[in-house]
Amino acid sequence: RTTTLERLAHTVETTMTSLQMAAAAATGGATGTITMPKVLCCMCGVLMESNAANTCSTCLASKSDITRGISTEATLHQCRGCGRWHKDAGKWVACELESRELMGLCLGHVSGLKPPKGHASNQQDKIRLVDAGWIWTEPHSMRLKVRLTVQREVQAGTILQQSFTANFTVRNQQCLECAAEFRQGTWKSVVQVRQRVTHKRTFLYLEQLILKHGAHRGCLSIETFRDGMDFYFPDKGKAARFICFLESVVPIKLKTSKKLISTDIKSNIANYKFTNLAEICPLCKDDLLYLPAKTARNLGNIARLVLVKNISEVIHLLDPLTGQTASMSGDVFWRDPLRPIVTAARSRMTRYVVLGKEAVFLRQNASQRTANRKQRSRLARLTLAREEDLGSNDAQYEEQSHVGYLMKAGDVCLGYDLKDTALSEDDAETVRANGGFPNVIVIRKLYGGAAAMEEQGGDDLHDDSVAVAAAAAKKNRIWRLKRLQVKAGDEDETMMETGERMSKKKLAKLAEQEEMDEEDFMREVEADKEMRQNINLYKAQDVIAKKAMDDAMDDEDDDDDEDDQAIQLEELLDNLVLDDPADKPTAAEGNAAPAFSEDGTLILSSMYEEGERAAKDGIHYVSREDVRNVRDKDAPVVVTSQSKPGKDFSDLL
Repeated sequence: RTTTLERLAHTVETTMTSLQMAAAAATGGATGTITMPKVLCCMCGVLMESNAANTCSTCLASKSDITRGISTEATLHQCRGCGRWHKDAGKWVACELESRELMGLCLGHVSGLKPPKGHASNQQDKIRLVDAGWIWTEPHSMRLKVRLTVQREVQAGTILQQSFTANFTVRNQQCLECAAEFRQGTWKSVVQVRQRVTHKRTFLYLEQLILKHGAHRGCLSIETFRDGMDFYFPDKGKAARFICFLESVVPIKLKTSKKLISTDIKSNIANYKFTNLAEICPLCKDDLLYLPAKTARNLGNIARLVLVKNISEVIHLLDPLTGQTASMSGDVFWRDPLRPIVTAARSRMTRYVVLGKEAVFLRQNASQRTANRKQRSRLARLTLAREEDLGSNDAQYEEQSHVGYLMKAGDVCLGYDLKDTALSEDDAETVRANGGFPNVIVIRKLYGGAAAMEEQGGDDLHDDSVAVAAAAAKKNRIWRLKRLQVKAGDEDETMMETGERMSKKKLAKLAEQEEMDEEDFMREVEADKEMRQNINLYKAQDVIAKKAMDDAMDDEDDDDDEDDQAIQLEELLDNLVLDDPADKPTAAEGNAAPAFSEDGTLILSSMYEEGERAAKDGIHYVSREDVRNVRDKDAPVVVTSQSKPGKDFSDLL
């Protein structure tokens, strides 16, 4: 019987070939669509379209199962603390839901899609994955479903294609980094970052740089002290990587030491703990320096009286009278450390009201290197009056400033009163006594507070009104900053434990000082566009909505607005989650931290809309409405020679 069926199949195939050749000869060799004749199945006799096996799909499916050996159930492990997924050999990777990376992780857990290593498989055993897509599941179900489509050659020239669903169960498992946080004495290397100054503005800026670049990834814990922060790492390599990041953003001086914990003489193995002390240069933004004559000549013959414009891997200096800039490397500074004559502390700054301005164009700079054209065009001569003198005397000052182009009449700015301020160097005192210094050095413009003070009452300005205006400006900011999760160090904890018995005023003073440092840092961010490019600012949705309503009611248009330093709405980022554990590695940039229900179950959620992340990666997605029409396994179909092969997903295996 088998021989008869094979002869019949051969006869039908020969007849079909003859018909095709006759049709081609009749049309003069022109190519066209040829309708394949229908034949009877060689096994069941059902009328069907002709194929290479002359067997219907039902008979082929009953004779061979192309999904045999492919697992449809697997288990994935996810860390509850950081939201990362376990890959293999202790490796944990960050993947977003519906992403191509998570799809590759799921396909790696499906056995049978690719032959084992070193196994020589024939052509019929080879499986080709042509499609993979996500199927919607409940966020609380702890399940992931993937729709797979595979092809396999069952006979010579006959390829079957079949789709089926693979189910993945998500289990909780703690990763190594999160597990180390709950153990005592697990750190191997600590990086102690210190700066010998009286404020914490530098560390607030450093904290934002760490958050933006993710330099705290792999850190076990972070402790804060009065003069710095400690970062604990599980190994020496991660601490070295963090130190390299510090060297790229601030000038530091590094000292390293190690302590022997235990040793094995027989195997010659020693256990050490490493301590790295990174001291940041004591100069801060807006500090006023009086450079030595030799140093000023080496820096392009800049003026000796300069402001610290900003701090990066080098120290950027600025002449406040001409706009000339210079840069000092960290090696040059540590070789001969400088001390500012006036530190950028709130107590050393004076509030001035701008009464008028006049543009200044320098034809020739006093130094050999002239200021660039952009800086020269931004110079202006300002008419200033101290805020506290308004209504009591008519004392006014006319000084040239590098930020004069930002000012207009009625603005409030901060500056150094060199006429009455005590300087820390004798040479600077001598030059000031001889009239070599200006009376006022303008630092920056204040945003938000001036308007609030004008509304409270023009000439009646005192400390209470200034404090109320500052609080109003802080409340009306349209932006917010993200913070690291830190804990108080032993020094602060000891003081807090004994503070109630010793002195509550000291605790209140420290809390007030930290709040003042944070507010001063916020003002620096508001007034410096270059600084904002290095950090992430997030939208305060409630304040923005309220401001939009106020702007809709107010039809007045502001003219003469040439301030390019004010914060614009386009600079702000969305999706700030204040409860996000920032000191733990997140799934990916822009992805939210893992969420948990009341019973502690991990909620598989994403900040993308349903199917949006899959569409972004070019993966099809079965929505909630269409999931009922999806079967666990479809019937196999024959892939004809005219059908185009599907997309190859073998790169994800």
